[in-house]
Amino acid sequence: MQKITPFLWFDGQAEDAARFYVSLLPDSRIDRVTRSPADTPSGAAGMILTVEFTLAGTRFIGLNGGPHYRFSEAFSIQIACADQAEVDRLWAALTDGGSEGRCGWLKDRWGLSWQAVPIRLHELMADPDPDRSRRTTEAMLKMAKLDIAELERAADGR
Repeated sequence: MQKITPFLWFDGQAEDAARFYVSLLPDSRIDRVTRSPADTPSGAAGMILTVEFTLAGTRFIGLNGGPHYRFSEAFSIQIACADQAEVDRLWAALTDGGSEGRCGWLKDRWGLSWQAVPIRLHELMADPDPDRSRRTTEAMLKMAKLDIAELERAADGR
């Protein structure tokens, strides 16, 4: 069993969100849907209370907790993307009904913050040449969706 599990608060849409999220990444699935055995402040007995799901091998729990709390950028989920095609696919899916942010950040239609980050960005930012790392960072700071080719051009000083 996973020792630490992100627990996400939704306003009645935990199952919809979980089903959408698991459609995006391999090794993802809905593990369990639990209905409330009693009336709660967020709804009546029998409503979907929690949805346990796995995203790319990591377990999450979605709670239908009601309208009391909202997501903020203080918590985000970062997806390590293998290539530009994966960045583009996830960016398009997650911003549909959501919004674009800066530096690879976005919000989905439920207000949850994500980062679609190419693995190549981490490699370029960790370059032992401080000028390459600086140029990469400066380029990234000007982007919304991250562009690997542009990051590489910037690192190379082109």
